[in-house]
Amino acid sequence: MRNKVYRLTKRLSSVQIIVLYYVSAVMISSILLALPITVKPSAHISIVDLVFTSVSAISVTGLSTIPMNEVLSVPGTFIFAFILQFGGIGVMALGTFFWLLLGKKIGLRERKLIMTDQNQFTLSGLVQLMRQILFLILSIEFIGAAVLGLHFLEYFPTWEEAFLQGFFASVSATTNAGFDITGSSLIPFAHDYFVQIVNMILLIVGAIGFPVLIECRYFLKEKGYFMRGRAKSKRPFRFSLFVKLTTFTFFALVIFGTIVIYLFEFNHFFAAKTWDEAFFYSLFQSVTTRNGGLATMDVSEFSTPTLLVISTLMFIGASPSSVGGGIRTTTFAIMILSIYSYSKGNSTIKAFKREIVHEDITKSFVVIATAVMICGIAVIILTYLEPHFSALEILFEVSSAFGTTGLSMGITSELSTPGKVVIIILMFIGRIGIFSCLFLIRGKVKEEKYHYPKERIIIG
Repeated sequence: MRNKVYRLTKRLSSVQIIVLYYVSAVMISSILLALPITVKPSAHISIVDLVFTSVSAISVTGLSTIPMNEVLSVPGTFIFAFILQFGGIGVMALGTFFWLLLGKKIGLRERKLIMTDQNQFTLSGLVQLMRQILFLILSIEFIGAAVLGLHFLEYFPTWEEAFLQGFFASVSATTNAGFDITGSSLIPFAHDYFVQIVNMILLIVGAIGFPVLIECRYFLKEKGYFMRGRAKSKRPFRFSLFVKLTTFTFFALVIFGTIVIYLFEFNHFFAAKTWDEAFFYSLFQSVTTRNGGLATMDVSEFSTPTLLVISTLMFIGASPSSVGGGIRTTTFAIMILSIYSYSKGNSTIKAFKREIVHEDITKSFVVIATAVMICGIAVIILTYLEPHFSALEILFEVSSAFGTTGLSMGITSELSTPGKVVIIILMFIGRIGIFSCLFLIRGKVKEEKYHYPKERIIIG
């Protein structure tokens, strides 16, 4: 049996194995959530809801058809937080950690899987990369849990409950899962700006991308903030183009979202709010669209233009090699740069004194076109399956699922079983990425043995 499984995996590509791992993770998560120790005695979860919640957890989306605060027991809260780690950090990152604990040698095949899961271009340094990612995320989660746990002593009657809430909130925010065990997301802390700031920091850390965090760590080391006395390298440290572009785009989208939400809701939802309330509502909702899923208000109270902007921001999603989904920030940035460069008559695209490779430009437009088609088809299907919901509600839900964000206008639990299946597929695609989906059906790259004469066609 073991030999048969080995021969089968030998025939599969790295992408196919990664997808198989995530499917296995969903199945294991469903089993864990069905255990009597995980749920409260009075709780009952259907098979569809089990699968839906498991996919939402593994894809760190946060959409839920069941009230987690009414379903999860205390041990179940820790089990669910462990599931979120697989979704946020990635199956290969945690898998590498367990391999190292067991003394298993990380061979070429395992390194290829890590490279595929983390969207890397080279096999060198991958094990070290996994260690750094795991160390950074767990350290940040620990600090976040301690800070929030201490602060929550003001809100909860016992220190056990305060630190349990702080622990889960930290894991949920850092992995951008968007789940909560308060029963109402962060709405109880709508006027507690300290809780909001801590959560925003954790959300940004998770969504901005692991390469950004690692390069920032190297930069701080170079400046002597860590490991004092360390010999400086002969070459000065330089941030990569990826880090510069994704960081600039990430924060530009946060600022854009904050300003637009503030302006659109100035005479609507913010009409009776003070300036600081309006600012923090705008800022938090803009940050959470990057992939967070947490909310300090009922987003359905926003006006239609604001909801359309939020849907667009969720569709863009987080940065590559992060806990988030969507088309990713760099894809969006390359599209904007392509349009700008073409309008200026330039044949190449340049950013931060570097020229972007043509293959990456092609990939960006393939991702955007495929994502638009997938989400468009999902909207059409759900409009047919769920005629009692408005097109805006369905578009919002689809954008949230594809971007693995988790914000909702409150329709998730009311979806029919076929509707839930559509959302499950979107969440899964959002987690593994458009290219992984395309590589599942793509054959081996063949070298062209001949070419036909080229001919121009009319475009636009």
